[in-house]
Formats: sequence, C-alpha cells, structure tokens
Amino acid sequence: MSMPTKPKLGQNFLHDVQAIQRIAAAIGDCTDATVIEIGPGRGAVTQALISRAHHVIAVELDAELADGLRKEFPPDKVTVVEQDVLQFDFAAAAAQSGGRPAVVGNLPYYITSPILHRLGENHAVLGRAVLMMQREVADRVCAAPGSRDYGLLSVTVQMYGEAEKLFTLPPGAFSPPPKVHSSVIRWRFAPRFQTLGVDETRFPEFVRTAFAQKRKTLGNNLRAAGIAPETIAHALTAAGIDLQARAEALSIETLAALWKSLDQTAGPKP
Repeated sequence: MSMPTKPKLGQNFLHDVQAIQRIAAAIGDCTDATVIEIGPGRGAVTQALISRAHHVIAVELDAELADGLRKEFPPDKVTVVEQDVLQFDFAAAAAQSGGRPAVVGNLPYYITSPILHRLGENHAVLGRAVLMMQREVADRVCAAPGSRDYGLLSVTVQMYGEAEKLFTLPPGAFSPPPKVHSSVIRWRFAPRFQTLGVDETRFPEFVRTAFAQKRKTLGNNLRAAGIAPETIAHALTAAGIDLQARAEALSIETLAALWKSLDQTAGPKP
C-alpha cells in the first residue's frame, strides 16, 4: 500500500522487518485474544499481528489509510475503526471481545502523553501494551526516582503498572525517517492504588500538584495549591521526607505516604 504521508498526523511508517516482528512477539500469546492497534498506518505491524491474535481492532484516524486497511485485510481478522484513538471506547471493545485486549501502537509524537493517559484511565479493561514512542519520552516513562528523566509522566504511567523499555530504533527504520530515535516499551496494567492505600481519583490529582513546577521544592508546589505551610511541614515530617525535597526525588510509595499523611491532617485536603 503506497500513498503520501501527512506530517500533521505524525505519520512515520515502520518498515524495519525485524523490528515489526519484535513488536508483535513482545505482546505475547494472543491466540485467543483481541489486540487493539493504535495508528496501524499502512498495516505493517497489523500483518504481523493477525497470525498471532484471534482478532485485531485497527484504530486509524486517516480516512485514506483506513480504507486501504479494509481492502488489505479480511474483516473476520481485522476490524478497522476510523476514529481518533482519544475518542475510542476501549471498554466497549473489551466487552465485545470477552476479555482484556492487549494494545499495540506506534504513537504519534504530538499526542503520546494524552494517549498514555487514556490507556491508564482504561486500565481495568486492558491487559498489556507494547508501544513505540520518541526515545526521550520512553526514557521518562520508564525512569526511576531520582534520575534525570523521572517526573510526572513516570509516576502517572507507573501508577498503573510496570513499564519497561525493550529496544530503540534509528530514524532509518521509518519512512519518512523522523528526526528522532524511537523506543518500544511494554506496559503491564496492574494498578497500585489499592496496594498503596490511596484513592484512584484524588491521588493522581495530588501527584500533578506535587510536580507542578519542576524547579520548585515539593513544599512550594503544595503551598501554591493552597495547602497551609504548617500542614505541609507536619505531613513531610510524618512521611520522613526532607523539607527541601523535590518531587522528582521521591518514589511512588513515598508520594503515597505523603498523600495519606496530608489526607489525615486537619486543614486543606490535597
């Protein structure tokens, strides 16, 4: 299938045969399962998936590409959904499949974070995801506390399960070649809210507050959110956190301890 690319849609099509097979293999055994593919493009990864999965749901925004996919693949193996993935109903797809679908995708660089948030929101109906994204974003997603890349995106993703980087591809693996390297990660959905003892709605909101200004201390970010200084100092001490600490230095477990300490302290709630 050959047609011009549309840069505004972030179209960089993977043509490295070995990489395509590695992505398909990384999703694991899907013989009896449905795989949701985000941005299938010309269908290179789709082709590799149909021999491994019971069924593939290909979510493609580009009308021309969606039409090409319908002509390329039999409907009993591939359902093409012409839609923005941010509007796609993962819960309905999971209910129809009778299980927790896996997700595969070459994420457009300009909406990678919103897609990750969308997948996190749908963790209860999804099993795992193998996703390709800009290398620098993958570094942030998989970063450990205290590292240069650790931040809000790291915590936001890792709250919903372990994320690991699998491999990195050069620009030449794509057509047209992007200006950046791309990395493939695997994300296993296993939310930690219950284990951490935090609220699934309010804790992520607190995390966004904690990381609001990267150069500010955690205390300053919390004060900017309207929490009283004495409440913050008490909670930091109770959680064993240095008063001058920044959120980037704290593990998810430590952030959860701080949230619980603030939540139990009289005064404004996080």
